[in-house]
Amino acid sequence: MAKTLATRMAFGHELIEIAKTNENFVVCNADTKACGLEKFGKDFPEREFSFGIAEQNMVGGAAGLAACGNKVFLATFAVFASMRACEQVRTFVCYPNLNVTVIGTHTGLQVGGDGATHAAIEDVAIMRSFPNMTVVQPADAVAAKALAHAAVDFKGPLYVRLHRNPVADIYDPATYRFEWGKANTVVDYGNDMTMIVSGILLKKALDAAEILKEQGILVRVLDMATIKPLDHEAVIKAARETGAIMTIEDHTILGGLGSAVAEVLVENEPVPMQRIGVQDKFGESGDPELLYRDHGMDVDSIVAKAKELTARKK
Repeated sequence: MAKTLATRMAFGHELIEIAKTNENFVVCNADTKACGLEKFGKDFPEREFSFGIAEQNMVGGAAGLAACGNKVFLATFAVFASMRACEQVRTFVCYPNLNVTVIGTHTGLQVGGDGATHAAIEDVAIMRSFPNMTVVQPADAVAAKALAHAAVDFKGPLYVRLHRNPVADIYDPATYRFEWGKANTVVDYGNDMTMIVSGILLKKALDAAEILKEQGILVRVLDMATIKPLDHEAVIKAARETGAIMTIEDHTILGGLGSAVAEVLVENEPVPMQRIGVQDKFGESGDPELLYRDHGMDVDSIVAKAKELTARKK
């Protein structure tokens, strides 16, 4: 599988293509090259609003545009969308339940050299805590493009979490279909355990599942593109059928996908569980693959933790 566009660029470029035949949305930018939408105004100057480096103002402006009947996309780095403009997203967008899609880019440890200040590892925890907010994260460029089409028609507050660097395509554009609130079973080798993944670490999970298969541990891998609302049915079914759950995310394990899955399990089908992600630490500068290794999020670490998890099954 060859490298393709980063999920952020795939989403942004596809949105520009959609705009050529769909006039029913506008874009707000914050003077960052977040996902290619800084080029939107060149083709559609009457539909693009630039706020400069003023994310709080941008969210307020987007809310005003939405209150006037517009579908609005706003784009900036996820640290600014989820933290600097946190109150505005909560009070101006989610509370009145407006049609604003917040595009948060440069997420997780994959930002690499951007460092700890710009590595958004808390954004899912923040965004999924807001009533009315839906939270989604595509695994590759194919999924990101499909999500762009779905997002145009989405009603209500939406947070789209995208990554900085190119990743290998997992899905076939001819067959992939995005479905809100539904997990996608990517592989199902057997019932020894289930990996539930959201975002670009899906490729590492699939590689780990192949290694484990060779060693006699048969894994189911679910792509949980929609983190909120979570696919409770898929989580409970996986727990009952495989008896052990591992979550994998490029995010802190506190409040993100792992926490969302744990909340479902503890109330419905408690089973041994392992959360793979950032362990209550900040991000740091460095090569993303080295950071994944140091934080126990690389393929070898996933394989080792999967063996430990299956050993805990009764």
